[in-house]
Amino acid sequence: MSKIVVSGLNFYYRSRQVIYDLDLKVSPNEILAVFGPANSGITSLLRSLNRLSDLNPEARVEGSILLDEKNIYDDDVNVTELRRRVGMVFDMPTPLPMSIFDNIAYGPRLGGMKDKASIEESVETALRMSVLWDEVKDRLNTPAARLSGGQQQRLCIARVLALKPEVIILDRPCSGLDPVSTERIEDSLWQLKEQFTIIIAPHNTQQAGRASDRVAFMLMGSLIEEGPTEEVFANPRDKRTSDYITGRFG
Repeated sequence: MSKIVVSGLNFYYRSRQVIYDLDLKVSPNEILAVFGPANSGITSLLRSLNRLSDLNPEARVEGSILLDEKNIYDDDVNVTELRRRVGMVFDMPTPLPMSIFDNIAYGPRLGGMKDKASIEESVETALRMSVLWDEVKDRLNTPAARLSGGQQQRLCIARVLALKPEVIILDRPCSGLDPVSTERIEDSLWQLKEQFTIIIAPHNTQQAGRASDRVAFMLMGSLIEEGPTEEVFANPRDKRTSDYITGRFG
């Protein structure tokens, strides 16, 4: 059974359509990389998966997105709970103006967790899963803003993980990072997929090839091709996919 099923998705900003009749399935515990040139509708797709698009009054969605066979756009869906289940990490790390510890503890506390030992366990677990614990365990009370860019991004991943999501969405999480920080985040993704379903918009085509089980190539709002990463990169079925992967455009 698929974790997410997108059917007939059309996405609009006012009268401008940015996604056209998109169908896509995401399996549990896989890393799906959605890639393509700018203005392909990728961010709009990602934001529709946990209804962050609702925050833009000019956005309109048609079609259905099923999470565990339930349409997330049904009237009875609790959007706050949906966004806990489907957490999102953005391209620019945004640590809260507080300590490393409090950044991670913020979500569990907001959710009603009060026991000190439980909060500490939640923080440590999230930092370990984001491969950051060993680097910060001796300075948890220092401001998160003092962390490097790569560490701040992993902190933001940990902050999502502390909410115990089922799906993690990452929108170009390595776009401003150095190669070492990028490698650490990619390594953490392979560990995280054992417990979570991951959808990533990679910051370049090479990352799509390195850090995913399956890929979906989008162009001008349409899904052109999707399949196992090795298969699509080695033998793309569509010439547009081949041209983009080989750098002929984009």
